[in-house]
Amino acid sequence: MSPTMNDDLLNDSSNTVHAPARTDISHIHQFLGAPTPQAWLDAALQDIPTLIQDHANCEKKAAGTAMNLIFRYEFHQDLQLKLAQLIREEMLHYEQVVGIMRERGQPWKHLSASRYAKGMLKHKRTYEPAAMIDILIIGAFIEARSCERFAALSEVIDDERLAKYYRYLLKSESRHYEDYITLARSLEPKRQQSEAQLDFEALQQATNGSINLDQQTMDVDQRIAFFRQIEAELITSSDKELRFHSGTPA
Repeated sequence: MSPTMNDDLLNDSSNTVHAPARTDISHIHQFLGAPTPQAWLDAALQDIPTLIQDHANCEKKAAGTAMNLIFRYEFHQDLQLKLAQLIREEMLHYEQVVGIMRERGQPWKHLSASRYAKGMLKHKRTYEPAAMIDILIIGAFIEARSCERFAALSEVIDDERLAKYYRYLLKSESRHYEDYITLARSLEPKRQQSEAQLDFEALQQATNGSINLDQQTMDVDQRIAFFRQIEAELITSSDKELRFHSGTPA
């Protein structure tokens, strides 16, 4: 697909204004701790250009984060394969969103990053494999929130071209969220007992750090619950500026 979204996408008969494509994201809503506030949607509709460019920035950052994980955790083969696909898709989406900006005659400008990712990353543990579990869970929340916001925007935005594109993105964003959770769960002790053992010695060498394999430390559900509260607070509290993953603009 070209960066400017070709006619096959825009003329998809299963994704039109009268018959919008339907993707079941009920599992996304169950995973997240809170829905996007109506006030954020209202603010977003008043500043679509900022939303579009920040979306482009988010796609690029998502690819960069996944690439960093591939280099840091090169011993984890399933991670290598899943994130390689994710990187390709994120960069394709980046090209597509830049193409949308060109179509609209929208110039590129500097946008500061939102507090969202940093607000979660500051709670990431520093020792392994806890750090790996946390960064994968954070990635899952970012992808899940993206999916939820694309769906919400597609329901209210007047620009049918953008609405169709946001609906088109739902399947990949949903899959990215699931991939991150699957990778996090691959480190759980119960998975290690029934599946191929990960090379934790290689992890220690790769990260030049200490390893703590305590079962509570590696409890993925506990960390999901922890980050669910943090993510929901970031999304529902007031924010100083509009961004794709911001809270409600003050």
